[in-house]
Parts: sequence; structure tokens; C-alpha cells
Amino acid sequence: MSNHNNSAKKPHILIADDDCDDRQIIREALNRNIPSGLYSYAEDGEEVLDFLHHRGRFSNKKYPPVDLILLDLNMPRKTGMEVLEIIKQEPSLKHIPVVVLTTSQEEEDIIRSYALGVNSVMTKPISYDSLLNAMKILGKYWFEIVELPTQAI
Repeated sequence: MSNHNNSAKKPHILIADDDCDDRQIIREALNRNIPSGLYSYAEDGEEVLDFLHHRGRFSNKKYPPVDLILLDLNMPRKTGMEVLEIIKQEPSLKHIPVVVLTTSQEEEDIIRSYALGVNSVMTKPISYDSLLNAMKILGKYWFEIVELPTQAI
């Protein structure tokens, strides 16, 4: 049984999506369900890695550790697959849960995502109400039901 130690702190979610509108809608849906959350953004695969490594425009900013990454597969500079592969191979990052949130329904993308170590694959809901419901379930699952590590293993 979970002791809900994750509910005591503000969950920090990194939304990695190259579509500005998608990032904003996802954040709004999450915020309606996890109002205490801290939300950060990355517009492409390189930015995801810069954010996680505190490089580039993120080098002088102090962020709490990321508790969950919502990762789009179709991003410029580095694809979501490339980012996922790097995250899951790096000892300091591989403990961070990654949920692929994509418009792709290609079986090959789903199989490859799991082979690379993704924690979940979700198809982006088309309607706002469906997205709200999906983010409510996602938030409840990751921040109320499961136990997440508090630091790298």
C-alpha cells in the first residue's frame, strides 16, 4: 500500500512538445487536476536534455528535480525516441518516469517506446474533455497511487 509520500511535495512535470498550443492545453488540463504542480516546458528534444542537465538557457535556473516527463515523439532537433533512449541510458536520469504522449498510433512507435524503457504510452486525446479526464487519471496514478523514487538510484 502506498504511503503517498509524493503528495507532500509539489510534483514537477516536464512537458516536452514542439506544439505551443498542445503544451498550453496539456498544462491547463494538468493544472485543473494537479493545481499544486510545477510545470516546465521543452520545445524540442535538445531542450529536454538541456533542461535535465541544466545546460544552455537552463544553466542558471534552479528547478526542483523532475518527477514526470510527458514526451511527444515528433519533435525537432532530437526526436522523442532519441530523447527517451538517452534518458533511460543515463544513470542520473533513468529513474524519472516518462510517459509518451503522442498523436502517433503506429504499433512500431509503441513497441519501440517500451523497448527503450518508457513507462507508458498515451495517444493524445482529441477533445478537451477527454484530455482533462486523461490528465486527471495520469495525475492520480503518478502522484497518488504509485511510489516514485525521490532521487537517482
